[in-house]
Amino acid sequence: MFTVKTPEEALDIIRDTFSPLSGEELVPLDAGCGRVLARDITAGEYVPGFDRSTVDGYAVSARDTFGCSDAIPALLSLAGEVLMGEAAENALIPASCVYVPTGGAVPEGADAVVMIEYTEDYGDGTIGILRPASPGMNMIYRGDDVYPGKRVLPAGRRLGVSDIGALAAMGITRVPVKKRPVVGIISTGDELIPIEETPAGGQIRDVNSSMLAVLCRQLGADPVCYGIIRDEPEKLTKAVENALAGCDLILISGGSSVGLKDATAGIIENHGRILFHGIAMKPGKPTILGDAGGKPIFGLPGHPVAAFFVSRLFVRAALAVLTGESCLLRTIPAYLGEALSANHGRMEVIGVHLRQEADALYADPVHTKSGLISSLAGADGYITIPRDCEGLAAGAIVEVNSFEAP
Repeated sequence: MFTVKTPEEALDIIRDTFSPLSGEELVPLDAGCGRVLARDITAGEYVPGFDRSTVDGYAVSARDTFGCSDAIPALLSLAGEVLMGEAAENALIPASCVYVPTGGAVPEGADAVVMIEYTEDYGDGTIGILRPASPGMNMIYRGDDVYPGKRVLPAGRRLGVSDIGALAAMGITRVPVKKRPVVGIISTGDELIPIEETPAGGQIRDVNSSMLAVLCRQLGADPVCYGIIRDEPEKLTKAVENALAGCDLILISGGSSVGLKDATAGIIENHGRILFHGIAMKPGKPTILGDAGGKPIFGLPGHPVAAFFVSRLFVRAALAVLTGESCLLRTIPAYLGEALSANHGRMEVIGVHLRQEADALYADPVHTKSGLISSLAGADGYITIPRDCEGLAAGAIVEVNSFEAP
């Protein structure tokens, strides 16, 4: 019998039961993208290390330009120029200016840069300033980006491309990251054959091993596939024991319902304890979660769509706990492309295609069944309908969970 938990209860159980894995490693900066930071990153220097211009123009003292205009320009003496990659040699003296290229160093004594478009060069060493400047205009000051002691990135953050850029700007070549969890993947079922074989009557290819392995990599884990295990409790027990010996989290695909051949629940119980058997969601109701000596062990539905969505929602949460990741769901608001009815009493998960129309983004539902994974190919994300909601009207604003984000 199922002891069904709500999705919220299931997530709470995951977070309350399991703990982050110990250990970290230093990896080269260019290998850090997608990894989870083990420690806070604190700046040890100023970035930028000098005052710099954001435009091509003339570094000035703003007070020398107050009140100027096209008709009455401020006349300043040209005191030289700053070359890219070189420091400004001399401080700016009153009633003078220095030419500075975009990104160039602004000399000491200057507090603004006037764009070259708002100046006139009279050819006699005099520059006319046609627009008044305000202090700080078109400038980035030393340390505006980071300064010594500033926490730049917190522990638990999954590093993105922009984070790698920030670390590079600080001269950080190696980053401390949490070790990748190792996920053991086991597929069960007499009907399953390897994907390279041609199915005979009653046979289907093992979709879940490949799909779950790729999803685990996307979520920052290292998958280990243990192959297809027939519906024989002894063989499944041996596979689970092998996985527990070398993995941090185990996924058993298939065998999670209550049929005569579905031995997963009993095997999990023999190696630990069952935390729940059943989630009030569609698809994915027969999902099992066990605790085997502090290691999460999931019994996933065999149907690929159900296994996919359960993994996106709950396996992802378990991996976030193991890595200490600050697990944030990033959603995209969109208008629902058509009305949807819902299965009252269970949260419903529905894949969607995103469609841009004029200035609006629409989410068109993908109509499928839990065993038809190909219908989700090309989908951009998914939406959820709460279990106490009987449906959504066309045009309702929904939050799309993107498949692009981990």
